[in-house]
Amino acid sequence: MNLQKGFTLIELMIVVAIIGILAAIAIPQYQDYVVRARWADNNTAIAPVKAAIAECLQTNNGVLASCDTAQRLQTTVGYAGLPAGTPNMAPVTLTAATAAIVVTGTAAAGGCTVTWTPTVDANRISWLGVTGGGCTRSRTGV
Repeated sequence: MNLQKGFTLIELMIVVAIIGILAAIAIPQYQDYVVRARWADNNTAIAPVKAAIAECLQTNNGVLASCDTAQRLQTTVGYAGLPAGTPNMAPVTLTAATAAIVVTGTAAAGGCTVTWTPTVDANRISWLGVTGGGCTRSRTGV
């Protein structure tokens, strides 16, 4: 009697199918995780800008146009400049008249744009984050 050892072809095909299904689920999830991590880094990088604008607004009685350029932030509160570009984002810009912070992610961060707009209401400053460029809140943390 001849004993055969090993796997049959059907067993190998089942294993390959299972690996394929797992890869089809895991790879997109991992890519989304990487983009979220890059946006966490971007959001951390702009935290000092938000603090400088908040301080500037308090100094200027909530007038947004008084805090809408890097030069005005430098003059008013001594903030030394907007964050330069990184591997995760293009250089940060401010929108004239509204003091909104515009952060554009690089291709590695999904190519999204997030705009943080300050609102002054009863001596309280709140920030509204709006995403653009096809990214969702779950990807950018906004």
